Amino acid sequence: MNPDTDTPDTGNPDDAAAVTSHTPSRPIVIAANRLPVMRTDEGWVPSPGGLVRALLPMLRTTGGTWVGWSGDSSAAIDPFHVDGVDLRPVPISAEEVELYYEGFSNDGLWPLYHDALRESTYDSSQWDAYVAVNERFAVELASAAPPNAVVWIHDYQLQLVPKMLRELRTDVTIGFFLHIPFPPYELFSRLPWRTEIVEGLLGCDLLGFQRPMGTSNFITAAQQLLNVDAHHDVIENPDHRTRVGAFPISIDVADVEEMAAGRATRQRMSQIRARLGDPEVILLGVDRLDYTKGIGLRLKAFAALLESGQLDPERHVMVQVATPTREAVEHYQDERHQIERLVGEINGRYSRIGLPVIHYLYQSLPFDELIALYRAGDVMLVTPFRDGMNLVAKEYAAAHIDGDGVLVLSEFAGAADELTDAVLVNPHDDEALQQAIITAGEMHRRERRERREGLRNQIRKSDVQGWADRFLGVMIASADARDAAND
Repeated sequence: MNPDTDTPDTGNPDDAAAVTSHTPSRPIVIAANRLPVMRTDEGWVPSPGGLVRALLPMLRTTGGTWVGWSGDSSAAIDPFHVDGVDLRPVPISAEEVELYYEGFSNDGLWPLYHDALRESTYDSSQWDAYVAVNERFAVELASAAPPNAVVWIHDYQLQLVPKMLRELRTDVTIGFFLHIPFPPYELFSRLPWRTEIVEGLLGCDLLGFQRPMGTSNFITAAQQLLNVDAHHDVIENPDHRTRVGAFPISIDVADVEEMAAGRATRQRMSQIRARLGDPEVILLGVDRLDYTKGIGLRLKAFAALLESGQLDPERHVMVQVATPTREAVEHYQDERHQIERLVGEINGRYSRIGLPVIHYLYQSLPFDELIALYRAGDVMLVTPFRDGMNLVAKEYAAAHIDGDGVLVLSEFAGAADELTDAVLVNPHDDEALQQAIITAGEMHRRERRERREGLRNQIRKSDVQGWADRFLGVMIASADARDAAND
């Protein structure tokens, strides 16, 4: 990140124009593990999430295409059209979901890319399924992409697709964005298929990461495994160049602020505080129930502060929302059991009749309910062991349009690079985590408001649409320069 311009470092000052907002001048094709829609009783509707909100309007404008799995393994679905966007489903069988998605992607790559917090499973049958599904995506993209299109591929489930697609279509410009961290070489080298992954990603013209650390980790891996030449942000391949850089993703700031300012949100916020017993301080956690999020250590820190008397169960309560995810994966089942046991133990010891000290919700909440909860929370605890970005931290800051909520943020979340007015903490240090909670809860009102404004000012500099514009801008500029050189 360039701290002065809040744009990703591209290694060349002449590229500044390439990262400004623009209307795409080339056909755009998006590929992700899932299509941007979900089936309801009323038909297909857009899925929730910032990525969908950022990219669907652009695809409508350009007549673009999105390639991904429908979420249904029971039957093949023909290409269809929703709200001005062509959707090309990629079939994935139930067995492949188990091997490619739950297996290699989430029981192999996910823990490895998150500091090897759990042992990864390296299984050749899972790898074979990963290769097969990636090949299927590449073939579908080669068929769907118009001549000279820009193809933007997303996330760790599809890391082989760029090279496969380049072998099928030399005319398209290929970009890839990794939404999770890319690990240091010392960890990445454990992967039996490490070379194939790096070769797959080097099929890109532009390879984007959340943080500069991810960029440098990947360059090191490419140099160690393939002995490539790398100059600043460019890796030289035999037939093309791959530019790498940090493009930190953001949120739809205007959407969050509009919802947060609404009368219904204010009323719901007051109701939430009343239902919690009108405590002086509400501590809030909102996470997918994932072992990378540090929920267990957060709960233990809260319990330790209650035990020491530094927090008072009559004045301090905690709300922890844990969104179900990957429930078929054993690590996630174990994590849920551990979290729920901790919640039960703490509530059993410190709660009063009708007033639990921890309010635990294992469910997904509607976005409007989540915004009201953000506004009700006095201290937001975002304490992952490792996270690509963590958009909850940004949503919380954007939702606090008034008041003085304080964000406690892990140093190991990508958001820590930008949200420096948070109370930053090393979540592996239990005493530091406890102190961060106390610091946030006892912070003087003036400092709380100054920090809140600092966070909001930072978030306003770059929303999710700006992120998409910058990434596509670099891709399109690269394609235009290549075409000009070939003329």
